[in-house]
Amino acid sequence: MKNRQIQDKKISEEDLMEKVVALCKRRGFIFQGSEIYGGLANTWDYGPYGVELKNNIKTLWWKHFVHEREDMMGLDSSILMHPRVWEASGHIESFSDPLVDCRKCKERFRGDKIIEEHLGIKEAAGKSLKEISDIIKKHKLPCPNCGASDFTAAREFNLMFRTHQGVIEEESSIVYMRPETAQGIFVNFRNISAIMRKKIPFGVAQIGKAFRNEITPGNFIYRTREFEQMEIEYFIKPSDEWEKIFNQWEKSCKEWFERLGIKSDHIRTREHDKKELSHYSKKTIDIEYKFPFGWGELMGIAYRGDFDLKRHAEFSGQDLTYFDQEKNERFIPHVIEPSFGVDRTILTILIDAYSEDVIDGESRVVMKLHPSIAPVKAAIFPLIKKPELIKIGRDIFDELKSEFKVEYDESGSIGKRYRRQDEIGTPLCITIDFDTINDKSVTIRERNSAKQKRVQIDSIKEVLAENIYQPS
Repeated sequence: MKNRQIQDKKISEEDLMEKVVALCKRRGFIFQGSEIYGGLANTWDYGPYGVELKNNIKTLWWKHFVHEREDMMGLDSSILMHPRVWEASGHIESFSDPLVDCRKCKERFRGDKIIEEHLGIKEAAGKSLKEISDIIKKHKLPCPNCGASDFTAAREFNLMFRTHQGVIEEESSIVYMRPETAQGIFVNFRNISAIMRKKIPFGVAQIGKAFRNEITPGNFIYRTREFEQMEIEYFIKPSDEWEKIFNQWEKSCKEWFERLGIKSDHIRTREHDKKELSHYSKKTIDIEYKFPFGWGELMGIAYRGDFDLKRHAEFSGQDLTYFDQEKNERFIPHVIEPSFGVDRTILTILIDAYSEDVIDGESRVVMKLHPSIAPVKAAIFPLIKKPELIKIGRDIFDELKSEFKVEYDESGSIGKRYRRQDEIGTPLCITIDFDTINDKSVTIRERNSAKQKRVQIDSIKEVLAENIYQPS
């Protein structure tokens, strides 16, 4: 066992976000959308390592919330839905943000967010358009872009993207890009409850794209117009102790973030006050993360009552009740909704994992990702480019690749190869040297500690499995 001297480096919050964004581009996690054309504002493409990280997170989420529970099922509904869906859900009528224009620089902003930034969330919650305008004017709040304090009156701006279905663009052909995945679950409730024969309480999970024409997107992938959600609608009896079930879901969601290896002292829970609550919600909480730009919502859990199924029953004319055979009664279920953002989860993980240290006098960047979600689980290196070492390295790679996402690399010095893998968060590096030819063992180097140990070739799979599936 070889130990190295490691000293952590402090990173300021001001620098952290910039460093993470730079690493994402440099190491193929996230690219600017349409970059060769100058980019399209607020669009991002996940690169080779980014898509591996993203898929690992979604797979682990599905395992935690669906496969490891008996009361959960999955769904993948369509992005385009009947326009009446959005009438029933209230999105056409009221899914809007308060828009203000800066008269000096002509930029547009959400009025409530300007208030939140300077006066706090409570000062903006539940305010009418007139109240928002009055608060901005009274406190002479500055434009985030130019600093002037000269805004237009706040007005409603609907966040849904419209498009047309079919070959003729007319009013009757208008459809919307879904602003959330939840409604796909509600409109399929009758199909799922009838076919799957689950007893209430049960839940339906879905992962999918959603679209919102945000007024002021930003902070990298934190707020974008195209994003991916991981949502659950958990159906309960109206007579159930909803607060107890709500608390159980809160506990399970926090366990999920612990499973990802996110630092617990960077997470807090904030309950919405009455002014913030949607009219149908009795309780909503946000689980927030301490981003470099401040505390921000990571996910939300809401008790939605029976609002959604009642509205869809009314607008569709269909029976969306649930029949309890044991009690011989029908009722419209109530709903508890845990809602996660995939992209926000990824940003949280990248920020939380980013680290810089000095190892034996040499600086390095290391992504301390939990092994279960790391894009690459192990990298295989021949010490130098010699045929006999390359053959052993290739044989090990071929043996592992069907079970683990691994990489083979023979380019550059061994130190540079280690640094490349540190920056993408690879937990283990496997080096083949000349001793390997005789003793059939390799050197395995652990990412965080840089500790090295000799392991027999036929034990590599076991070592990888122990490392990848370790507890958080």
